[in-house]
Amino acid sequence: MSTAAVSTRPGKVLAELLPASRTRDIALVLGGAALTGIAAQIAVPVPGSPVPVTGQTFAALLVGTALGARRGFLSLAVYALVGMAGMPWFAQGTSGASSASFGYVIGMLLASTVVGALARRGGDRSVLRTAGTMVLGSAIIYAVGVPYLAAATGMTFTQAVAAGLTPFLIGDAVKAALAMGVLPTAWKFANK
Repeated sequence: MSTAAVSTRPGKVLAELLPASRTRDIALVLGGAALTGIAAQIAVPVPGSPVPVTGQTFAALLVGTALGARRGFLSLAVYALVGMAGMPWFAQGTSGASSASFGYVIGMLLASTVVGALARRGGDRSVLRTAGTMVLGSAIIYAVGVPYLAAATGMTFTQAVAAGLTPFLIGDAVKAALAMGVLPTAWKFANK
């Protein structure tokens, strides 16, 4: 089978290259939640913002594309629910839904679902498609996270954009570039 045939064939996500089983799906869902929780601990404070730069958005988008919409949603749902229950694995070792950045967690849940659906349609097979998938996923995270930040902190929407979106755009471009290298390459290796 040629590289082009596998790389462009929609209908599969990377997780489905493993033998199908309920155990596989459970392990992938729990692994995706754990990866997101671990990546959230890579956090750099941003001066003037209650939201740090973290690896969790990158992990959430990777989980969605690699696992697909259903398993991606379930992974981020486990991540959110366990964090709400008190596990300190949100950004900077926090937990609970009262944090100003919890809206981003909700956004990641939605974004992982959308990017997973796009991956099933080939949204992770090429550099350009992956770029579009990551940009849309990031936009969804901000569409939920920024208004939540404004509501949780009493900021105006403009202040929330300045504190919860603008400082993160360069980091998101770097994360998208990483995904643009990782995901299409993974499909190429899967074909060999």
